[in-house]
Amino acid sequence: MTAKRVLILNGPNLNLLGQREPEIYGHTTLADIRNSCAAFAREKGWSLDFRQSNHEGELVTWIQEARGSADALIINPAAYTHTSVAILDALAMLEIPIIEIHLSNIHRREAFRHHSYVSTVAAGVIAGFGAGGYLLALEALSGM
Repeated sequence: MTAKRVLILNGPNLNLLGQREPEIYGHTTLADIRNSCAAFAREKGWSLDFRQSNHEGELVTWIQEARGSADALIINPAAYTHTSVAILDALAMLEIPIIEIHLSNIHRREAFRHHSYVSTVAAGVIAGFGAGGYLLALEALSGM
């Protein structure tokens, strides 16, 4: 198996996982998720870059930097899922697999959360499996 360079990006408010609305997002922290993803990547012999930002422009810059430096991108754009054409445009420039993930099932929530700009460029979408969605996304990359 070829070693993959995987970039995982996390959008606004995900730095507060485990504290913020645990009835929706659970009690797992972003650090817990990072540790699980790092263990998975080590087992596969992959390199992993795991980041979070509350700033749209910073996420766009990281996506642009992924051109030529990452083999796959997993993104939980959080609230930017429903609003950011800038993130969509940056993702559209990538020529690598993109997997969109959400901790909650966005289709069971408020109507404004049902639309995702990111989905139009994603190879796949994983939603509603909580923190386990990150590992499902990594597993999906195993076959790509």
